[in-house]
Amino acid sequence: MDFADLTNDFVFRRIFAAHPDILRGLLNDLLDRQGEQAIDVIEYLPSEQLPLVVGAKLSILDVRCKDRAGTTFVVEMQLIHHPGFVNRVVYNACKAYVGQLKAGEWYDSLTDVVAISICDFEIWPDQPQKAQGLDMVPMLSRWNMVETASGNRGLLQVQYAFLELPKLPTRKPDTGASRWAWLFVHAPELTEVPADLPVVYRSALELANKATFTQEELDAYEKVRDEIQQVLKIAEARWAEGRAEGKAEGKAEGKAEGKAEGKAEGKAEGKAEAILAILIARGVAVDAESRACIAECSDTATLDKWLVRAITASTAADVVNST
Repeated sequence: MDFADLTNDFVFRRIFAAHPDILRGLLNDLLDRQGEQAIDVIEYLPSEQLPLVVGAKLSILDVRCKDRAGTTFVVEMQLIHHPGFVNRVVYNACKAYVGQLKAGEWYDSLTDVVAISICDFEIWPDQPQKAQGLDMVPMLSRWNMVETASGNRGLLQVQYAFLELPKLPTRKPDTGASRWAWLFVHAPELTEVPADLPVVYRSALELANKATFTQEELDAYEKVRDEIQQVLKIAEARWAEGRAEGKAEGKAEGKAEGKAEGKAEGKAEGKAEAILAILIARGVAVDAESRACIAECSDTATLDKWLVRAITASTAADVVNST
């Protein structure tokens, strides 16, 4: 058997956006919902994603659903650690919460929102946490508001859960969350469905079996995979370049102001090139006006924002004109 990568946009949605029993299993495991607290029924909500078998883009994808109690769950698979990633997660969760309220409705009609992010990168790496004297954040972390003196957890209207796949232990998975993480990390390496894999995880893995894909689905999967690899290579190259620039800048402290300005210009130029390279790699046409705007921009903060937008924008104009 040959299994597809579950972190792939197409495969993720093939499994979790079309099979509520599997999505329920994922939610219950990642949120530790057991017994009377377990999610038993879900209703899919409209998502901003494109249909499953269209030309894919490297986008921030999500699956949205609501349980019997009205709690909204937003599940996303994220492959690149963008600047401000956690801020974006908080923003979107809060937007989903306030977006429920229609004109004239009472605030008590609002229901809870839980944002779940499955990340193919570390958000809180162990070493920096240790260096700051902080406790290490586990592979699966859950977050909500806590009253600092009493520890009261009464503000649960907006909650968050993050699954950091690189933190998967090397030992055999022994919890529901670690089984999901193991599948996300190791599915492409498997040649058969493990005999001891419980039913819900087995069902998810069987849906990733490429033998069950139509040719159109295989083409969509390969297209997404190629686009992801292109953008990841560009991002890795630019991050490496940024680290090198940072070291060079540290060594160059105390040098003439003119040299510092030259470095700033070079840094801006590198970011502009990265934006254009990402757009081109994704097959997005770059009009002359947008190209000039990007190439002539010298403000690195603005370029950082545009760099993030370039990964999901439909047009080059969307990158430079979005507010």
